Amino acid sequence: YQDLHTFELQAPTRLIEWGRGNRVCVAGYGQSGGNEILQLLPPPTLQVKETQGLCPERDFKVECGGFSNRPVYSLKYVPDTSLLVTSGPPDSSLQVWQVSAEDSDVIKSVSAIPTGNGAGQPWAKMATISARAPWVLHGSRLDSVQITEVESRRKVYMAASGNSEELSGVAFLDCNTLLLCCAEGRLCLADVRQPQSPLEAASVPSALCGERWCMGVGRGPEGSDSSSRPVARLSSGGHLTLTDVRKTSESLASARCRVPSPSSGAEFLCVSWAPALEGCLAVSGFDGTVHLYDTRSWDGSGREAEPIFVHKGHALGGRDGGGSPPLVTAHTWHPQKPRTLLSAASDGSLHVWDWVQSCGKC
Repeated sequence: YQDLHTFELQAPTRLIEWGRGNRVCVAGYGQSGGNEILQLLPPPTLQVKETQGLCPERDFKVECGGFSNRPVYSLKYVPDTSLLVTSGPPDSSLQVWQVSAEDSDVIKSVSAIPTGNGAGQPWAKMATISARAPWVLHGSRLDSVQITEVESRRKVYMAASGNSEELSGVAFLDCNTLLLCCAEGRLCLADVRQPQSPLEAASVPSALCGERWCMGVGRGPEGSDSSSRPVARLSSGGHLTLTDVRKTSESLASARCRVPSPSSGAEFLCVSWAPALEGCLAVSGFDGTVHLYDTRSWDGSGREAEPIFVHKGHALGGRDGGGSPPLVTAHTWHPQKPRTLLSAASDGSLHVWDWVQSCGKC
């Protein structure tokens, strides 16, 4: 490691989200209620552009927080506002939160965005943008995808689809174009300007059907537009498929992760592209580790890929509340530091780490 910081949370956290001023927001996912939502100030060494040697303060600090009476399975900052949006069981509605001003340490609930779906529907997957106004893209199934203006709760867009497949992820490619990923692995493009156009999903290879999938959308080459962004899909069987949003029906490359065993589900599966390292992505959700891969040499063979680095800190940290080995529940890349990641686990541990750069790799 180049650097490693650890922080122990009161309860297991499912997600990590970067916000204003490089603040970090985490939230709990317990079913019993009273789940914390915390905004953390990172250690000073993560707030400077250059490494400046030893720093006396190496811990995160809690700036403000609140409590949710339902599990938080997804959390997004709303750009250019002081609002957060969360979702979680038992239905697909959204909760809107206000991050208080500097003179207060409270994150308070301010409103809810109902969806019309009854209880028992899957929780909503979300993405946010502030291109025209603060919008949230959300939906639990392909036929329930919509965009809502966060502050007024006005419905901006509703997708046209007769397909009720469960969603595993949604993303804004720009203010007009959406990318949706079904739990069965199919990708679907939608255009806000054409709300009546039916959604058509591109399928995954038949050999991989039956697995559950998630997606990660990367940035395109510098100077390119949103139509040339890479997409990685990760399955519960450990398979990775890379595509380009310009032709979602074709696979550019594929590989298999080095995981101890296929996941029984996809609850914590996470794949993400490094924002500033070409072809580098991170994978987690199978055990207590985070694997990093350099995809630039991948082909279409689907053979097992060799990770360039494996973060094992959570796995070595002990047991979670149920006596089981910790499971990594989320990871994310630092928005400015190319090789710095944050990861959280089911034992309440939060790690920030920067691996030593190997010659010729990432």
